[in-house]
Amino acid sequence: MFCSAVQGEFGRLKRAERFVLRSSALLQTQKARTCLSEVNLSNKIPNVFRSCLLSCFFLCFSPSLLTSYRYVTVVGKHPRYKIAVFLHICGFGDRVSGPPRFQPLGARALSLTAAQSSAEAPPARADSTFKVTMVPGDGVGPELMTAVKEVFKAGDVPVEFEEFHLSEVQNMASEDKLDQVLTSMKGNRVAIKGKIHTPMEYKGELASYEMRLRRKLDLFANVVHVNSLPGYNTRHNNLDLVIIREQTEGEYSSLEHESVKGVIECLKIITREKSRRIAKFAFDYATKKGRKKVTAVHKANIMKLGDGLFLQSCAEIAELYPKIKYENIIIDNCCMQLVQNPYQFDVLVMPNLYGNIIDNLAAGLVGGAGVVPGESYSAEYAVFETGARHPFAQAVGRNIANPTAMLLSAANMLRHLNLEYHSNMVSEAVKKVIKQGKVRTRDLGGYSTTSDFVRAVVANLRYRPV
Repeated sequence: MFCSAVQGEFGRLKRAERFVLRSSALLQTQKARTCLSEVNLSNKIPNVFRSCLLSCFFLCFSPSLLTSYRYVTVVGKHPRYKIAVFLHICGFGDRVSGPPRFQPLGARALSLTAAQSSAEAPPARADSTFKVTMVPGDGVGPELMTAVKEVFKAGDVPVEFEEFHLSEVQNMASEDKLDQVLTSMKGNRVAIKGKIHTPMEYKGELASYEMRLRRKLDLFANVVHVNSLPGYNTRHNNLDLVIIREQTEGEYSSLEHESVKGVIECLKIITREKSRRIAKFAFDYATKKGRKKVTAVHKANIMKLGDGLFLQSCAEIAELYPKIKYENIIIDNCCMQLVQNPYQFDVLVMPNLYGNIIDNLAAGLVGGAGVVPGESYSAEYAVFETGARHPFAQAVGRNIANPTAMLLSAANMLRHLNLEYHSNMVSEAVKKVIKQGKVRTRDLGGYSTTSDFVRAVVANLRYRPV
């Protein structure tokens, strides 16, 4: 008796699903906003069994129904239950009254679709602006920041910059100025920064201002997305890989001393806590971005304790993510494979020094240091900068620097601030200029100036004022 009742309810729910799907297609054609379909359950099954039956049906037998609607709410009304299915059509699903009991499995896909649709239309006029800390840095950094400000102004981007000049080579660095920058970054939580160049000569302080900023803010994860630019051909086209680097310890710990005359000892610090943290960050990033594989880069065959601990930590974290493939590769072999066949890599995670080298190598695969954006994250702060950190001092004042990397970093910053429309507007304008091939800086084989490139980007901004 119970089985026949269950089969009857399944048949009834299946018919209801087909009805709702047909109604959905019809309503979408007619530009309708919402649809409500009610399915009345019989009294053949006790209330508890009805709830279990509905839950099992929606979770196991009808994933298509779950992913088709914004909300699926089970409403209890004695002696019958009603299933109210509110369609998410044309972005008006939020108008349905009443809080949902749970979100469907397709909520992530729907939120992405909603974000894309909101990015295609100009946003409403913002009542306030976001404050962002800006540190131009050394070399061509100030020129690149000028390019960012010009593009933001032309696109009416609701961002206000708090600018601080911090430089070790221009005698513009001090503890007070560093504290001001840190206070601003901690208050705004988001910053855009150029390269703060560190002099080669020893001046009595081992830790550079760049390293101090990372440690004070605990910017442990550096992310560089190496992506081929449309319209610019290189040896390897259609590249798409991510390099994640731990940047608070390793060889860059600034722990070195002269034990005896002519003998220098440099300490490489590797800890289990930070190795597991960067490994988890890499796997979380891969999960969020839909990546399939994470590769740990190491030299554990020689540095058996230090890199061995890093490799062991990555393997332990990998066990928690069974859906993501995990591999490891020795750093020297990784460099060769990146040149020969970079398509085999997806997400690479590595200690500090290796990441610095691989960042620059991978940037050369898609056009050089001027086209790859990067960002650094802590648990609370985000700093956006170029992926391959070069001051390009020889180009200062010559108006020849390529602003692509900094503009794409600025676009990523806007996406981090949830300014999706403005982010897409800036990044698409930059990529369109490169794809057209009419305006290219010298590093990309052209003769255009920085100003020419910025003007071309501004001309391609498809901003529609509200």
